[in-house]
Amino acid sequence: MMAEKQTEVSMSGSLGGRIETWVERSLFAARWLIAPFYLGMALALVGLLIVFCRQLVGGLAHIAALDAEHALLLALSLIDLSLAANLMLIVMLAGYENFVSRMHFTEHEDRPAWMGTVDFADLKIKVIASIVAISAIALLRAFLPLGEPDTPVDGRRLLWMVVIHLAFVVSALLLTFMDRLSGAHEAPHSGGNA
Repeated sequence: MMAEKQTEVSMSGSLGGRIETWVERSLFAARWLIAPFYLGMALALVGLLIVFCRQLVGGLAHIAALDAEHALLLALSLIDLSLAANLMLIVMLAGYENFVSRMHFTEHEDRPAWMGTVDFADLKIKVIASIVAISAIALLRAFLPLGEPDTPVDGRRLLWMVVIHLAFVVSALLLTFMDRLSGAHEAPHSGGNA
C-alpha cells in the first residue's frame, strides 16, 4: 500500500513537472509574439524615410526663396524626423535583443557599439530623452513664427505645448532620479554578495 502511494506521488510529481516544463517553455517561446512589433517598426522607419525625403526635396526645390527663418524651420523638421527615426531604431534593436533574442552578427563591422549594452533601464531613459528632444523641437518650431508681425498667435495652443513639454521634462527627470535611486540600492546589495 505504501509503495502504491509513493508511485502515485512520484507520477503526479512527474506529471506536475512535465506541466511546469511545458508552461515555462510556452511562456519563454511567447517572447516571439513581440517580434512582429519590431518588424512593424522597421516598416514605420520606411514611412519616416519617405516623409523625410518629401520634406527635403520640397525644401530644396524652394531653397532660393527661403528666408533664414523658413530654412531653420526646414532644418528643424528634418532633425525632428531624424530623432524620431533614431528613437525607433534604438527601441527596435534594443527591444529585440532584450526581449526576443540576441542578434547573431556580433562581429559585424557596422554593428553599433551600443547594441547589446542597452538594457531596459537604459532604453527607458533613451526613449524619454528622445521624446523631450522631439517635444523641444516642436515647441521651437511653434515659437519661431512669432517674430513675424502678421502671424496670428494661438496662445492657448502654445500654452498647452509648453505644459506638455514641461510634463515630458519632469517625467524624464523623475524617471532618471528613480532609476538612479534604484541603482544605488542595488549596488551595495550586489557588492555585499561578492
